[in-house]
Amino acid sequence: MEWTIKPVSKIQGRIKVPADKSITHRAIMFSAIADGFSLIENYLPSDDCMRTVSAFQNLGMKIEKTKDKLSIHGKGLEGLRPYAGTIDAGNSGTTARLICGILAGQNFISKISGDESLSKRPMKRVIEPLELMGARILARENNFLPLEIHGAKCLRPIE
Repeated sequence: MEWTIKPVSKIQGRIKVPADKSITHRAIMFSAIADGFSLIENYLPSDDCMRTVSAFQNLGMKIEKTKDKLSIHGKGLEGLRPYAGTIDAGNSGTTARLICGILAGQNFISKISGDESLSKRPMKRVIEPLELMGARILARENNFLPLEIHGAKCLRPIE
């Protein structure tokens, strides 16, 4: 089956995500960089996912939590604000790796750290493509957390 996707000016709808860590991370991130309000129901309130919530709160997003819902007031790709501290991904490799791509496209410097275990996990597979796109990323031994991401407002596409 072949699909053709045409550009649209707005996407609107309602999605109830399963209580899944991977989907929850992505739903939080997409909602934070979207314009407007998003409600995520039945999210997974794991420590890893709460690290992603905290990261975006540190970056200026208003996120409200209840037992089974996250209310996120997204401000678009340009709505993130520099965080003077270091984003702590804890043991969440998903938080650390996925947020790098978003931060690489910002016009400010961001720092990301993690716990002892996450700090031993390689990040080069994320660092190298983002640097090819125009971001500058400083890492311990060029491969490990903590990272300092010098974003580039206009990242270049790569293959």
